Amino acid sequence: MRTVLMVAEKPSLAHSIAKILSKGTCSSRKGLNGACSVHDYTSIFHGQTVRFKMTSVCGHVMSLDLIGKYNNWDKVDPAELFSKAEKKEANPKLNMVKFLQVEAKGCDCVVLWLDCDKEGENICFEVLDAIQPVMSKACGSKQTVYRAKFSSITDTDIWNAMNRLEEPNRNEALSVDARQELDLRIGCAFTRFQTRYFQGKYGNLDSTLISFGPCQTPTLGFCVERHDKIQSFKPETYWVLQAKVFKGKESPLILDWERMRVFDREVAQMFVNLAKASREARVESVSKKEKAKQRPQAALNTVEMLRVASSALGMGPQHAMQIAEHLYTQGYISYPRTETTHYPDNFDLKGTLRQQATNPLWGQEVKTLLSDGLNRPRKGVDAGDHPPITPMRAASEGELGCDGWQLYDYITRHFIATVSQDCKYLQTVIDFCIGTEGFSCTGKTLISPGFTAVMPRQRIPPEEALPACECGKVFTVDEIKLVEKQTSAPDYLTEAELITLMEKHGIGTDASIAVHINNICQRNYVTVESGRKLKPTNLGIVLVHGYYKTDAELVLPTIRSAVEKQLNLIAMGKANYQEVLQHTLDIFKRKFHYFVDSVSIMDELMEVSFSPIAATGKPMSRCGKCRRFMKYIQAKPSRLHCSHCDETYSLPQNGAIKLYKELRCPLDDFELLLWTSGARGKSYPLCPYCFSNAPFQDMKKGMGCNECTHPSCQHSLSSLGIGQCVECDSGVLVLDTTSGPKWKMACNKCNVVVHFFEHAHRVQVARESCDSCDASLVAVDFNKNLNPLPGSETQHTGCVFCDPVFQDLVELKHATMRHPMHRGGGARRGGHGRGRGGHRGNPKKPKDKMAALAAYFV
Repeated sequence: MRTVLMVAEKPSLAHSIAKILSKGTCSSRKGLNGACSVHDYTSIFHGQTVRFKMTSVCGHVMSLDLIGKYNNWDKVDPAELFSKAEKKEANPKLNMVKFLQVEAKGCDCVVLWLDCDKEGENICFEVLDAIQPVMSKACGSKQTVYRAKFSSITDTDIWNAMNRLEEPNRNEALSVDARQELDLRIGCAFTRFQTRYFQGKYGNLDSTLISFGPCQTPTLGFCVERHDKIQSFKPETYWVLQAKVFKGKESPLILDWERMRVFDREVAQMFVNLAKASREARVESVSKKEKAKQRPQAALNTVEMLRVASSALGMGPQHAMQIAEHLYTQGYISYPRTETTHYPDNFDLKGTLRQQATNPLWGQEVKTLLSDGLNRPRKGVDAGDHPPITPMRAASEGELGCDGWQLYDYITRHFIATVSQDCKYLQTVIDFCIGTEGFSCTGKTLISPGFTAVMPRQRIPPEEALPACECGKVFTVDEIKLVEKQTSAPDYLTEAELITLMEKHGIGTDASIAVHINNICQRNYVTVESGRKLKPTNLGIVLVHGYYKTDAELVLPTIRSAVEKQLNLIAMGKANYQEVLQHTLDIFKRKFHYFVDSVSIMDELMEVSFSPIAATGKPMSRCGKCRRFMKYIQAKPSRLHCSHCDETYSLPQNGAIKLYKELRCPLDDFELLLWTSGARGKSYPLCPYCFSNAPFQDMKKGMGCNECTHPSCQHSLSSLGIGQCVECDSGVLVLDTTSGPKWKMACNKCNVVVHFFEHAHRVQVARESCDSCDASLVAVDFNKNLNPLPGSETQHTGCVFCDPVFQDLVELKHATMRHPMHRGGGARRGGHGRGRGGHRGNPKKPKDKMAALAAYFV
């Protein structure tokens, strides 16, 4: 029997598709990587009975990275980063390539169920590169690779896709490769140069990474351009006449002045005097006209969904996109990444609408539409990708949760609105004359709600209606006053406005717009203010102004827009991948060299807004070279700077730093520091010099004393290491000597924390090792009033993991406190052998002191 391998983009999609195609008869098993499952069933394929194996990847199989040595920031000139990059496994821990090869071995053909966009097409070829060498060789010219095209996880769509299999599109995959390589090489070169140069000179930039991106930087440019308009705006004072009139007991009417406004106060006062000469307001004319408030102009695409999510639902674009993808994988909505705003001719509008007929919120409107007939949707744009975003099945708030329901609610109401009638209303305009001045007021009276019945935010409120009135009637003037106003500056860009600008100028795609906006927020280039307005920070402003002065094309949208057009030509097969890639890289390489040569221009702007690194921070610890105090700079990235030696030393991030008992490193005489993530987290000492300059060959930059292999230092792994971590394969549990009287040891790799020996006077790591597990023994001296030991003894030496005296005194937790230790619930207590991870198969032996000594001498 022939075997057909089918691959989806996510495990949940693979399960849903297999369930539909097998009609619920598939059997499931876990794959070798533990993250993906394989669903087996037998069915018909091209007229033959075959065995189907449905599985998935977890997004991209491969990712683009710089070649080996180019990943070292300290040893490579950023200009060299324009050299060739290479593809590596996106997540080596998943063993995705090996997993795919094991499942594909001996298979006769493959059906690719990756998401139907350019990124999905790119993943198709990542999967093919992994599996084709191990698949059975086809005889003759028989097709072995098929591509399924679908837009929703519904029975109809999945079966249609299975019956109309195509071939994957190599050109679309190449356009993604080109974009990835351009963004990586250009972004890395500029980012590394900027980060090293400016963080080495200024101490209060408050950004871990001063990044540059071909799309990210123009996105920031739009925000700063609006900021500049606000700063340069000069308000102008003007005056408006405001009249209030009434008739009988009816509510007064506020009238608008026909002249609108004047910029000269004396002239305005003259008009007030003329109007005040009369105490009556005569109706000069009454006009009534039936008008229509049009339903949504077109069906919903990604950009419009993100705009509304930000402006009306208060969701950031990145968050909204994550929710939309979750709704899609669960089968509630169609594919959420689309540029199309036109329903296909064969789209089942009635069937999609009928699914919503039982909803208590809009079910009645849906039933009315189905009985009266749907209104033809407005013609939108067919971008040739996916159909517009629509609901695929009924749902309730209880199923989806708060945010999921908000987005689903909007998508469904938008769909219903596109096939509803326009809202019809009667517009009434009453013109008044008070003295020599003309005034008017406008009102709206609802005739039929149309689509506003399901989109209540756009309803016409009853209070907008005007009272019945005829020409020639006289109203009493209640008040005429002169109101002073000022022209106002534009406000900061909202996320919705920024999305519109990015779409207009071709910056990013429907799949990446949200990512670029999120990036400028994470880099501390903009902050999100009330109303989801984007306000640039000093750093964001200085960077954009510097780019404008140095090379405006680095920040203007024009060059990126041109590159996007070239990438689209690759996708359509009208441009050569290598030629576009090389031509664009050559342009940006020249721009990079010019930027480096002209960086003093940006430096002049930086000096105005930021303090030199030597003038920043507060004294913390002594330098091992000059014995003077170094300053601790808290602004991201936190670091130490010695102004006398003009040296800067890296520190661990996202925690608190303090001096560690004024102790010194035996290697370089620098004073030790203590990093801690809080009372419930980890803490460890570190030497600032060793942290930035690894002292031994087996150590990497960025390691603390809990990973140092110095054979005799009292703070090193050799002195304080106890045994292998109970969860990860590479970590060692190290005693935290600062944690008493609530003693603990923590893994020097992962977030596991072991609490033990509470209220003990002293805990020390002994030289001896356990005969059973090779872990170092621990000597404990307990408080005699709080002594948990049997008898009158207060001291005991034994193995934390194996000694029965200690077994009830050990408690395992996670430093982040986010997940329980055991699948069954809270933290568990370690008994004989369990402390070393007895729940796993064959745990590795812990690193012992001899290994540390060997590493030291090597």
